[in-house]
Amino acid sequence: MAETCKHPISIDTRSAGVLLHISSLPTGDLGRDAYRFVDFLAATGICVWQTLPINMPHTDNSPYQCLSAHAGNPAFISLDKLVEQGLISPTQSHECRITVFKVAYETAKKSAIYDDFIRFCQQHSAWLDDFSLYLLLRDQRHHQGWFDWPKQFKNRSPQALEKLANQYAEEINLIQFTQYLFFSQWIALKAYANSKQVQLFGDIPIFVAYDSADVWANPQLFKLDENMHMTVVAGVPPDYFSATGQRWGNPHYQWDAMAKDDYAWWVERLHTQAELFDLIRIDHFRGLEAAWEIPAHEDTAIGGTWAVAPGDALLASIYRQLPGIHLVAEDLGIITPEVDALRLKYALPGMKILQFAFGGDEHNPYLPEQIELNSVVYTGTHDNDTTLGWYRLAEAHVIEHLHRYLQNTEPVMPKALIELVMHSKGYLAIIPMQDVLGLGSDCRMNTPGTVIDNWNWRFAWPQLSWEHQQALKEVVEAAGRSHG
Repeated sequence: MAETCKHPISIDTRSAGVLLHISSLPTGDLGRDAYRFVDFLAATGICVWQTLPINMPHTDNSPYQCLSAHAGNPAFISLDKLVEQGLISPTQSHECRITVFKVAYETAKKSAIYDDFIRFCQQHSAWLDDFSLYLLLRDQRHHQGWFDWPKQFKNRSPQALEKLANQYAEEINLIQFTQYLFFSQWIALKAYANSKQVQLFGDIPIFVAYDSADVWANPQLFKLDENMHMTVVAGVPPDYFSATGQRWGNPHYQWDAMAKDDYAWWVERLHTQAELFDLIRIDHFRGLEAAWEIPAHEDTAIGGTWAVAPGDALLASIYRQLPGIHLVAEDLGIITPEVDALRLKYALPGMKILQFAFGGDEHNPYLPEQIELNSVVYTGTHDNDTTLGWYRLAEAHVIEHLHRYLQNTEPVMPKALIELVMHSKGYLAIIPMQDVLGLGSDCRMNTPGTVIDNWNWRFAWPQLSWEHQQALKEVVEAAGRSHG
């Protein structure tokens, strides 16, 4: 196995990255295209590959509402890699995925891989045992949420769960083996990337889904009533963008209960992510200082209130128990001095989005001259339009400000914004792959507040011309960010 990168990037090292989710690779998995993408990054001097959360999603495929804070998405497992390992035949790779995984499991039982699988199960038992039971029960009940299961399973009767584990031991082993395949392929990809001086940059949502193994296995850590129903749900208050705010529907943490074991659930969650990634972004970081709690019976976010969270104690515990971890704070939106103080106390890099920089005054914190060194700077994120799409649809006063700033009334987009990002002071500059390819709004990854036609975009290798690669390499080098 290739040697991993020993020196994670720091604010002392100007670096560049590309944002691309695994599902947006041509094959959408951890096979040859993932390795080819690493080669592309290394050849252009890029040293960071940022993805969205890689956990197992619900049927809407949103990586921000997952069945587990630990379990990887089996859709990302490369069947070609299983053929290379001799776990399945080339013809078997065309079967449905669950059949393929069954064949691979039966083959693995007769090989040295099985011993490695057993070690994996032992190392990850803190979450894997509960997850496999949860997924088994959920599949048996046609994806019904755990809170609607029969009482003995909903309330985790030890006798009922032990009987289930014995009765369905092989089905549970298959679920765990599937996770073993995912983790094995991911760790191999990470080792390859690190050997090419490319680091993997992950992402975790601050909250977890109500219908998840995490809440089912640890109900005492969430604000639930005696019937396991949520008393309050997460969201954000009304603002300039929405008169009713956003009601996300995630359960809130019972922070007092988490504090009793030194935030072990959070530490274990981040320990898993630190195994998979070199850097980790915490989505909605401001929720670690205070989060918007909405009464569960409310249909909108209007009736919510701010509830203080123990971010200082939590981060202190995380860094004490995981001293080598590298975190990034998603601090977009309306951020209070208290949130800034928490981020700065732990020297977490914040995020700056250039699409937010124009249309206001010279004090806009996203303007390049306002960006501090300890920042990760983007043209846009997965929640924004592509830069070309944004430019085509932006309001007149935004375009006027941008043209005045660039001293150019006919800038080439997205090239002009990419150059601003790369030449900014922030230590890490990230460009979404859509902007690398110069694509429009039809290639947008996600539109917040909508549930249709999100998370589907994929690129194709013919789209990535030599000119695209050369342009990226040149701007990375010119900005002093190349690691080639």
